[in-house]
This record gives sequence, structure tokens and C-alpha cells, in this order.
Amino acid sequence: MPVEFIGFITNNNASETTVRSGPVLDPPYIETVAKAHELAGFDRALLAFHSTTPDALQVAQHVLTITRQLKVMIAQRPGFTAPTLLARQLATLDQFYGGRVSLHVITGGNAIELRQDGNTLDDKDERYARTSEFLDVVRLEWTSEKPFNYSGKYYNVENGFSQVKPLQKGGIYTFVGGGSDAAVEVAGKHADTFALWGESYAQVRDVTARVRAAAARHGRPTPRFSLSVRPILADTEEKAWKKAEHILERATALQDQTGYRRPNHATDGAKRLLALADQGTRIDKRLWTEIAKLTGANSNTTALVGTPEQVAEVFGDYYDLGVSHFLIRGFDPLVDAIDYGRALIPLTRKLIEARDQQRGIAAE
Repeated sequence: MPVEFIGFITNNNASETTVRSGPVLDPPYIETVAKAHELAGFDRALLAFHSTTPDALQVAQHVLTITRQLKVMIAQRPGFTAPTLLARQLATLDQFYGGRVSLHVITGGNAIELRQDGNTLDDKDERYARTSEFLDVVRLEWTSEKPFNYSGKYYNVENGFSQVKPLQKGGIYTFVGGGSDAAVEVAGKHADTFALWGESYAQVRDVTARVRAAAARHGRPTPRFSLSVRPILADTEEKAWKKAEHILERATALQDQTGYRRPNHATDGAKRLLALADQGTRIDKRLWTEIAKLTGANSNTTALVGTPEQVAEVFGDYYDLGVSHFLIRGFDPLVDAIDYGRALIPLTRKLIEARDQQRGIAAE
């Protein structure tokens, strides 16, 4: 199956190791990073969502305007925009920009942060139930050829209808993330791709099996799977590990200035990464957990450390476990995106193409 690389476009030049020096919304930086991703061979790029950051929908529109082929993966949280409205907003963008839009559904595990946007559902399972209804309505808005009614606990729609439909037949491609049982159930019902963080081989086997079972319960084909990880590359393995140690030292020294500190609440996904960190600093072949441990796994913070060839080999291992999308970003976002395009992305594509060809020959 085709492999896809997803990048990450931040609103400014900042990370666990870089203190923001420019504005919160830095258009020239966004434009530079977007064009770098396109030139580096990324298929699409994630625009993240947080209760205090610039609006991902509008940032994504700007990215689409200044690129020609790069797709966008727009993170949105159900519960804060009417599903009928968001469906039309995304369908309109999809028509304008040649089907380059995808949706990343983030229900949110931190009730404290969610209250900053006025959330009133503190129970996470209830929020996922709301997400499921939200996606029911979104899909109807995208696909129904006549007015529809929807009656749920959280959403009620009378004679809903959208004149504008996505350019993508059947609706806009949808990613669903989350680590809880409720998240897995929503993914089984709604996801085209289920998004995992950078977990161990054993954890990936566990989660993908649960998602496959959930999809079967809903009579749907198995979604594809995405893995989010932070590659740390150098031309030798020794140099790569030294680079990782330097990243850890810098992230530790700059925690107060960057704000990447342990949160007061760990999501289920974060708990899985922290449990992995408790097993050791290096898992499987080269999965490194130190930044996850330092920051409380507040985001995708596990890394793959090695030469481009070595990291590509690990991507091949994950591919064999069913992962077809790799969301990769570095600790120096612009420089690393360019670096990934030089070797890691083409090497991985070549390796996986060769594996697929071998399987085809074996099958004959």
C-alpha cells in the first residue's frame, strides 16, 4: 500500500529546544516552512489545534494558497463549531484547492484546557460520544443529496443540507486520534486513518488490533494507521545519539522559557508514552523516550535516532505492522523538514516499494 509522509507546520519558530523570538502568528515563517515541506516531498502537513493558538482553519487556507501540491491536515475539536458549519467550511476549501484538504479530529483529553474554549463536558467518554455524533452530522452534510434530519443527545439538525460538497467523493479524508477505548470506538466508526503517537512495536500491535476490531463491529473496513515520531538524524549512529543528548540538554535548560513542561493532566496517549519511558530510554531498535519523560509526553515526543538508512529501516518495521502514514517533525522544525527530504523520505519510499515488490513476487 502507498506510504505517506505528513509534516507539521507550526505558527512560529518554536519547539522544545527553541524559544520563540518572533510573533505568535508569523506569516513569513509559516510560508517558508510550508514551501520547504512541499519541496522536501511531504504529502501533507498537520495544522494543530489548541485552545489558545491561532485558528488552524485559516492558517491552513494560507498554506494551501502559497503551495501547489501539498495537502493539509486540519486539526479541529468537536464541540466548539457546529458540525454543519465546519462541514461546509471544509468542503468549500476542498473545492477551492483541488481536494487537498483533510480533517484531523482531536477530541481533547485535558478538561482544564478545554474549558478555555467553554467546554462543559468534563467526562472524556461523554466528549467522545459527542465526537461520534459530530462526525455523523459532518458526513451527512458532505454526502446527503437531499435535506436530512438528525436527532442525537448533543446535536439535533432539521432539514440539514449543504449545496457545496467536497471535491473528494464520499467526503473529506478524516484522521481520528486518541488513546482511550472511547477513542478507538470512534475511530472504528468514523476514521479513514487512525493516528498513533510514536509507540513501541508491541503497543502498535495492541492499538491496531483494537481499532480493527472496532471497525469490524461497525461493519467498516479497517482504517489505515499513522505513526507520529521525531526523527533525529546524523551521518553516523554515534553522531545521531550525541545529537539526541544535546537536544535533551537544551530542552531541559529551556523548559521555563519554551513552556514545554509536564502538564497537570496526562491523556491516555501520554500515559502510554510515559509507561514506555518507564521501560527504558531506548526501546526496540532505536525509539528514544527521554523527551517524552521530560515533558510528560505532552505531545508526540518520542524520537527515532540514527542514520537516515537506520530510521528508514524502522519505518519499514512499522509498515510491516500496518502503518502507512508517518507524521514526522524535528526539534528544529524548518531545518529538519528540509533534512528529511534529502534522504529519509526517499530512502523510506524506496525501501517500502522494494518490500511490496518482493511480497508481490512471493505471492505469485
